[in-house]
Amino acid sequence: MEHRELAVAGAYAFFPEVFADERGDFASPYQEHAFLAATGRRLFPVAQASRSVSRRGVVRGVHYTLVPPGTAKYVYCAAGRALDFVVDLRAGSPTFGRWESLELDPRGGAAVYLPPGVGHAFAALQDDTVVCYLLSEEYRKEHELALSVFDRELGLRLPPGPPVLSERDRRAPTLAEAAAQGLLPRYDG
Repeated sequence: MEHRELAVAGAYAFFPEVFADERGDFASPYQEHAFLAATGRRLFPVAQASRSVSRRGVVRGVHYTLVPPGTAKYVYCAAGRALDFVVDLRAGSPTFGRWESLELDPRGGAAVYLPPGVGHAFAALQDDTVVCYLLSEEYRKEHELALSVFDRELGLRLPPGPPVLSERDRRAPTLAEAAAQGLLPRYDG
């Protein structure tokens, strides 16, 4: 499995080998030895595994948590195609405000690791796009926050076409508004 560090400090992309034959293909989006080689540590204890199914044009995020000390995520796409965004929201981080995007799909098998305090968003590029998550903390609605994917300061490059958003994501504040309200995670190095 190959890996590379993303433009966001502490975030990585992983690219497993895909084994294809006449039946289809097989890949392992998470491999402990590769994660350990990239990060120098084992993956967090998994507290929850989740998945979402989205139609083409759906945009989810930018989502993040402050407490407990944030939620680490390991994300891959099991069906369809997603344009995935990793956004550094950690005040004091050397890469604060930077982001990187990459396309996730089951054929390539790529996955991304987001440390606590790093925001996540994706745009579904096909109907029935399935995105899977391994989370270090169980989901609690009151702990999850959102920032606007339309924030000009962030400058996320969404796919063309009108996005389909949840009401919460439509009303989400900008990075500057969240900072002014003390709603950004701190970078702990």
